[in-house]
Amino acid sequence: MNIDQLQQELKRDEGCVNAVYLDHLNLPTCGIGHLITEWDEEYGKPVGTEISEERVDALFKEDIKVTLDECKILYENFDDLPEEAQLILANMMFNMGRPRLSKFKKMNKAIAEEDWIEASLQMEDSKWYRQVTNRAERLVERMANLQKFPIG
Repeated sequence: MNIDQLQQELKRDEGCVNAVYLDHLNLPTCGIGHLITEWDEEYGKPVGTEISEERVDALFKEDIKVTLDECKILYENFDDLPEEAQLILANMMFNMGRPRLSKFKKMNKAIAEEDWIEASLQMEDSKWYRQVTNRAERLVERMANLQKFPIG
């Protein structure tokens, strides 16, 4: 998978804030969509606390690694999927995490069957789609296009 492409897509979709902020679910976040956990040095810091560029980069690199590891857990054949499907699923995993993405039962079944149209329909029929509509619309369209133009 083209990691540089994934990083660029995530930067565009997540944005980058070099400070602690609250995401659309009101959760403390920083950098490029990094959800702050109790293990982070930023934990408990007030909204607006500045974060260095180096720290943002380090968090992003680790988050990408975790995202890809989680994709390989949820999708046993992840490395065998078309690269475009891998990019889409990694984007969704980064955004939602494995607990939420694993609840997309019908979409995941369609992914296993490489039924990209059904997968795109299931993506669209979700709370996630309504929460991040612009991002979701792009990803849904790309997933549906795999049916017409499979990209290996």
